[in-house]
Amino acid sequence: MILRPPYRRKGFAPVLLALASALYLTAFARDQLDAWVDATVLPPVLAETSVEVRDRDGALLRAFPIEDGIWRMRPGPVDPAFIEMLVRYEDKRFWSHSGVDPLAFLRAAGQALWNGRTVSGGSTLTMQVARLIEDGSTGRWSGKIRQVRVSFALERRLSKQQILDLYLTHAPYGGNLEGLRAGSRAWFEKDPARLTPAQAALLIALPQSPEVRRPDRAPLTARDARDRVLKRMQSYGVLTESETHSALNEDISDQMRPFPRLAPHLTDRARRENPEAEALDLTLDAGLQERLEPLVAQAAARAGPRISGALIVADHRSGEILVSVGSAGYVGARQGFVDMTQALRSPGSTLKPLVYGLAFDQGLAHPETLISDSPVMFGRYAPRNFDGIFRGDVRVRDALQMSLNIPVVRLTDELGPARVMAALKQAGAHPKLKGGTPGLAISLGGVGLSLRDLVQLYATLAAGGQGPWLRHEALADRAKSPRVLSDDAAWQVSDILVGLAPPPGAAAFGLAYKTGTSYGHRDAWAIGFDGQHVIGVWLGRADGTPVPGAFGGELAAPLLFEAFGHLKPTATPLRPPPPSTLIVGAAELPQPLQRFRPRGAAFDDDPSAPDLIFPPNNSVLETDGGPVTVKVRGGVEPFSLLADGVPVLTGQRHREFDIPNPGRGYSALVVVDAHGASDRVSVRID
Repeated sequence: MILRPPYRRKGFAPVLLALASALYLTAFARDQLDAWVDATVLPPVLAETSVEVRDRDGALLRAFPIEDGIWRMRPGPVDPAFIEMLVRYEDKRFWSHSGVDPLAFLRAAGQALWNGRTVSGGSTLTMQVARLIEDGSTGRWSGKIRQVRVSFALERRLSKQQILDLYLTHAPYGGNLEGLRAGSRAWFEKDPARLTPAQAALLIALPQSPEVRRPDRAPLTARDARDRVLKRMQSYGVLTESETHSALNEDISDQMRPFPRLAPHLTDRARRENPEAEALDLTLDAGLQERLEPLVAQAAARAGPRISGALIVADHRSGEILVSVGSAGYVGARQGFVDMTQALRSPGSTLKPLVYGLAFDQGLAHPETLISDSPVMFGRYAPRNFDGIFRGDVRVRDALQMSLNIPVVRLTDELGPARVMAALKQAGAHPKLKGGTPGLAISLGGVGLSLRDLVQLYATLAAGGQGPWLRHEALADRAKSPRVLSDDAAWQVSDILVGLAPPPGAAAFGLAYKTGTSYGHRDAWAIGFDGQHVIGVWLGRADGTPVPGAFGGELAAPLLFEAFGHLKPTATPLRPPPPSTLIVGAAELPQPLQRFRPRGAAFDDDPSAPDLIFPPNNSVLETDGGPVTVKVRGGVEPFSLLADGVPVLTGQRHREFDIPNPGRGYSALVVVDAHGASDRVSVRID
């Protein structure tokens, strides 16, 4: 018998040929599939999401919808239990398949054949993402094939976590809600990091039929869908029987909550200032902001029709703005869209503490100094007190507490309005003048300032004459203002203001505060501080029309004290007096401080004291390279002028003259009269 090799057996060669062909065709099909998948053009996966503005602790202040008013938010931290429930319910082999789950397809097809209808789908989470990012059809074969192709491509180009994040960003939750976080906030007013099992189950069921199952329109349908998810989670062992029972009895959310819109004016401005930012972190306190916004609205409503209001709370130790209320309501008949924290208005009497502080620093007065409250003329300007009454000699302390006009104008005249204006700018305010040249009325409100300017000024005063720049952006640089007042003068002003009685009905809070009413009763102000915080309040009409009978002490002061009550139960004590502070009675004051007299009156018989009254000390001059004007009072002609120790003018017999520009930067100007007496100021040339 002759043996033949196995490969020569009849009929075996065709089998080998068929096997080789099958392997070739399989490899060819695989290569074609790979090429087909690799050639897939994916839709954009970096979808636009709502810009979020967060407070100091990360709480949501406001989110801005994207185009067409859709709320689509980044998922952020998500409860791991939600992820487990979602994957087990929607796509149990999500972590292992390549975009399409053949077993799920076979299961869905078998159930359809057995029941004569579609019982469950075979789509994976990846396929759902493919449909969501393309906004494509699911019912047509072409749509299904496209989803399969995109699913394979997504799995090749993205990680599983990235695909899951896309689902959590795009899944629909009814109406204009897209993404888990938008759904969680709208239906439960919470982020998805801390969902109950019942809440998680509803948010898993909603994307399958977001309009049919909307809890606010079809609560029974929504409950049934939620309960099916819960029961399946129990069958899978994800939930215990007791957890499921408790979740099934939990009430279902039946209304869509609005997204927070706290501090709308400030958040609008922050977004304009940072147009490319996806998220903005502010220094605000969301809880405090939420409590004080209705407080302002209520105060404005009590004040009368068309009245608006504004309020700022800041920490004068750190410079952080904690609350910013721009109006009595963002929309409505009170012109709520106007941000009254930024609007330029007359500050009324709120600048008087600054004038007194400057006078203390210049040695012109002390809180116990007597000053005349009597008729006076400055050229053609004759200031009068608000009530038209003259009180004769009064202590400076009483003059400020009673907010008398004549004494503060006397001091302004002696200081020079330019010096007051320079101090305002040093404090971080941005004063505006119609005529461009400050006059004596500046101390009575004859200048344009915003509420934020005034809060900045009082923060500087509360911090001891040199305070931090106020800021609302959490990451902004921390910086301090130049010194505006000495520590002694700032404390003396604070000590006077803390002696003011609180408004009727308000509890004594130990608050240093000042009120103001602008000309024509257009603006009512109240600004106060304790040892840590400063609050500024404005009430009036946004269009600037008068509010008959409006006074800062009656309208704004009660709101100021009420706001402090919401901020803290008791006031933080003010700073103790600096060691060098002169705390004595009037009789113990040095003779020149016992009664206020202008310097000219004190030195008429002493020609050896020239006074360089312009430019004021520590002022900033915008000269555009031109000459600098100098004004001298007192002294004996002729005068010489030195800039940084170098004579620039000699033999000058006029008291107002120009000198060559010393150049940009800081310069020391010294005037010397014929007897060698001198006066010195420091200026910055821009």
